[in-house]
Amino acid sequence: MANIKSQIKRNRQNEKSRIRNRNLRGAARTAITAARSAFSENDPETKEAVLKAISTLDKAAEKGVIHKNNASRRKGRLMKRLAAFIAAPPVAEDAASKKKKKVAASK
Repeated sequence: MANIKSQIKRNRQNEKSRIRNRNLRGAARTAITAARSAFSENDPETKEAVLKAISTLDKAAEKGVIHKNNASRRKGRLMKRLAAFIAAPPVAEDAASKKKKKVAASK
């Protein structure tokens, strides 16, 4: 435990900023996960999910929670995946066709 008055105050400030940073970082992670799952589920709301993730990454980088290059890299990966998704959306396969492919491959 700190004895010095300025360090006691600094500890209080550090705790507040830690909680604030944790919330922003967690929100960014959640938005990215939602965008990735929208790709895998072939969701029509994929573009909106990606834009929301980009927005949260920008906010986190603006506040210094994550580095601006880190945010830029993650945004670039999402946009690259979105462009590929829009160009050729994946075809949804049902369970029967997957099973047929598996049986054909084993023969």
